[in-house]
Amino acid sequence: MRILLTGSSGWLGRFLAPRLRADGHEVIGLDVAPRADTGVVGSVADRGLVERVFAERGIEAVVHAGALHKPDIARYPEQLFVDVNVTGTLNLLRAAAAAGNDRFLFTSTTSLMISAAFRAGARSKAAWLTEEFAPLAPRNIYGVTKLAAEQLCRLYHEEHRLCVIVLRTARFFPEEDDMGHAIALDGPNIKANEFLNRRLTVEDAAEAHVAALGRAPSLGFETFIISAPPPFAEADCEDLARDAPAAIARYFPEAPALYAAAGWRLPERIDRVYVPAKAEALLGFRCRTDFGAVLQALAEGRALPFAHDPSYVSPKEGAGDASESARQGSKPLTRLAI
Repeated sequence: MRILLTGSSGWLGRFLAPRLRADGHEVIGLDVAPRADTGVVGSVADRGLVERVFAERGIEAVVHAGALHKPDIARYPEQLFVDVNVTGTLNLLRAAAAAGNDRFLFTSTTSLMISAAFRAGARSKAAWLTEEFAPLAPRNIYGVTKLAAEQLCRLYHEEHRLCVIVLRTARFFPEEDDMGHAIALDGPNIKANEFLNRRLTVEDAAEAHVAALGRAPSLGFETFIISAPPPFAEADCEDLARDAPAAIARYFPEAPALYAAAGWRLPERIDRVYVPAKAEALLGFRCRTDFGAVLQALAEGRALPFAHDPSYVSPKEGAGDASESARQGSKPLTRLAI
């Protein structure tokens, strides 16, 4: 298939583009930042550019991984989140429906499932979060616009029979966490802990998209949480909020000693667990890397099985005229790089 991949210069895109080509697909990358996998430099917010790409390249499917993300809240105005994350998604859906495409993947986020009240509350038990969790009240402009884009995806399936898969991915970016922690931990320690309940590798994120691409026509419209499989059961939720190290040690007796040897600390409490069971059941997808793999790497003295790069910056921040166009909220760059 000829696949339009948005966000092709980004962290996920740099893994997803070669993975799609390995399956024999022709990948047309679209991003505001020029990189090796980006053949079209411009913004999804530019409807004319999107329509030209569809017309000139014969696009047969869309993997929409491009967006402004949570760290961008400090860099860009709210209106640009609406332009890129909402209007950009609408532009792609409109073009895909008009072209008669039979599959459209939308990369969403588990972040939109957490409200400000949820973050502020001291819960007596961890939340067991499935795709049925509601009501959804995202806590920032990033989550609001991603939820709005999800709803546009649903609407285009209902009105145009476009087959759409929404993938709510947990954390997989390599940079430091931007929220801060009550107990100071180094970045790899934080990421390792998150494999218990809210993280996956970027390689697994790419594989989830490949699995969804193949299943989309038979599923119609579905939303999936994509995260490393948690070791816990729902019955553990009270213990996770009260004494997470004890709950973790029931499943991984070796964890306390391995963490101590590394100078790390297990989380004192866990307030949520993202549950990817639906993806395993309907997509046949399960993340390869989990918390057990992290412990095995520690035990064997091997490199950790996930990326950590505190200096990572999105390529769009160094994209010259493209990033300046985004910052100003002006007409996006529309150079077609053939």
